[in-house]
Amino acid sequence: MRLYNLLKIAFKAIVLNKTRTLLTMLGIIIGVASVIAMLAIGEGSKESIRATISSMGSNMITIRPGADDRGPARGSGGDVQTLILADYEEIKEQASLLSNITPVVNGGGQVINGSNNWPSTIFGVNPEYLEIKAVGLQSGSMFTDAEVKSASKVALIGQTVVENVFPDGQDPVGQMIRFNNIPFKVIGVLEEKGENTFGQDQDDVVIAPFTTVQKRILAIDYLNQIMASAVSEDDATEAVEQVTEILRKQHKLMDNEDDDFTVRSMEELISTFSSTSEMLTILLVAVAGISLLIGGIGIMNIMYVSVKERTKEIGLRMAVGGKGADILMQFLIEAILISITGGIIGVTLGLGSTIFIEKFLHWPTSVALYSIIISFAVCAITGIFFGWYPARKASALDPITALRYE
Repeated sequence: MRLYNLLKIAFKAIVLNKTRTLLTMLGIIIGVASVIAMLAIGEGSKESIRATISSMGSNMITIRPGADDRGPARGSGGDVQTLILADYEEIKEQASLLSNITPVVNGGGQVINGSNNWPSTIFGVNPEYLEIKAVGLQSGSMFTDAEVKSASKVALIGQTVVENVFPDGQDPVGQMIRFNNIPFKVIGVLEEKGENTFGQDQDDVVIAPFTTVQKRILAIDYLNQIMASAVSEDDATEAVEQVTEILRKQHKLMDNEDDDFTVRSMEELISTFSSTSEMLTILLVAVAGISLLIGGIGIMNIMYVSVKERTKEIGLRMAVGGKGADILMQFLIEAILISITGGIIGVTLGLGSTIFIEKFLHWPTSVALYSIIISFAVCAITGIFFGWYPARKASALDPITALRYE
């Protein structure tokens, strides 16, 4: 029996039982749509995480005091003072894989302008900070190295600070503000960046020369951290190793001693968040895959019923010369057609749901081509796997017994 005739017979059988076929497809449709939607959400979240972290400075490397606190029995680096200005100078002189580097000191306090005040954080840095953090200026200019050396009382402020201490829309550039009663002249306003991955407002900042903050605001002689940027993203890992080696020598650490500092790159942070997102995606896809399994079982059940209902038809076909292989192919093609049709509807529904999720729920989504290919492949395999046994049973029927079946 030709393949064309087998397809015609299978299609006719499906059309004659529209409601039953649709109910059989339901599990496949829901399963495929769920798999595509879950993978789209997972891919979208990974891309969103990468984009958000990269916006903080794609090549950024942070050096903090204290040992790495990610593992058990590790202390926080916040209460130790192992970074000093000499460390920054040594790294700047020796690290060939860094394009920019700045010491960082920071503290909290009140920003005051007349009767307006706002709690914020002041960061003491050098002029290279804006390049490292990939922050632009909306107006004004960055302070100079000369102003850093002289510990000048100049500052740049973020949009959140502007909105709260200059609520009347006055241009802040050239105005005087106070931070913890220390006067600063505003020489620039930063471009708006919004919240970062951790939900922190990146615009709620005051930036001043680190020498000014260190001496006049915090009265400390150590650094809270050092920030740098690698020459390129590809060099970030090697740059971390280079900085680590320089600091170990600078701190005179023996081979058997742990680092008393922590060096991390943004690539490491992106990888950590992406792997977490990937695990959640796999879990969601596994749950969605259960629908595909249920859909496959539904196909097998319906094919069993179809074999029972058409026992006489099978006997007649075999009596007029039909072979067992033809009967097997007839029912197998029917099962595959049901599965593939359900897959097509499921893919359409899945793509539609990703558009709905992104437009109305505002979740980032990204449909990967492989998710559609995998869905179709799973549908075909499901049709073959769950349709084969009922089809084999139909092909093994005795023609005489089948013709006598009531």
